Amino acid sequence: MVVLVSPINIIAVILLLLSDRPTARASAYFGGYLVGVFDVVAAVISVVERREEAGLGSSSVAAGVRSALGVALLAAALQKAMKLRARHRVPELPAWMNRVSAMAPGRAAGLGVGIGALNPKNLAMAVAAAIAVRSASLHLGETLVIAVLYTVTAGLGVGAPIVMTLVLGDRAPALLERWRQWLERNNALVMLVIYLVFAVALIVTGLQANEPLRPR
Repeated sequence: MVVLVSPINIIAVILLLLSDRPTARASAYFGGYLVGVFDVVAAVISVVERREEAGLGSSSVAAGVRSALGVALLAAALQKAMKLRARHRVPELPAWMNRVSAMAPGRAAGLGVGIGALNPKNLAMAVAAAIAVRSASLHLGETLVIAVLYTVTAGLGVGAPIVMTLVLGDRAPALLERWRQWLERNNALVMLVIYLVFAVALIVTGLQANEPLRPR
C-alpha cells in the first residue's frame, strides 16, 4: 500500500524519535496522521454517498476517478524513474524536513494531519480506497469499520518505529538512523515500484467497472 510504506511519512516520525522528547512528539505526529487519513476517507465516502442519493450515476464517475488516479500514479512513477537515472546526485528531501526534529508536539500533530490528508500520494490512495468502499454498497456500520481498518493499516508504517523505540529503548536510535539513511537513499526506487503496482491495479479496476456500461 502506498500510504503504508511511503518513505516520507516514515522519515518524518523517525526524525521526531531522534529528537528531544521523542515519544511525545512522535505520538502527536502519529495521532495527527491517523486523523488526517481518516478525515479524507470519510469525506470522500460522504461525497460519493450524496451523489448516489441524488442519482448522479456515481458508479461510472468512480470508475473514471480510479482510472485517472492510476494514470496520475503512472506519471509519478515516470518521474521517479527519471530520478533513479541520476543516482550520483545526493537524495533530495523536502525543505520542511530540516525543521521536523525541532517541532513541539502540537506542531508535530499538525504536520501529521497535513501529511495524512494532503500529501498527494496519501490523498490519491485515500480517494481510491473511499470510492472502493462506497461502491461496495455497504451499510453505514460496515463502511465505518472498513474506513477505520484502512486508517489503521495506513498508520502501520508510521507506528512501527514508535513501537520499536518503546521496545528497544536505548538501542533504538542506532537502528532508526540506519532506517532513515536507507529510506532517504532508496526513496525513489521504493515509490517507483509501489506507484507502478497500484497504477496498474487502479487502471484495470477502473476499466472493468466501466465494461457493463459499454454498448453491446
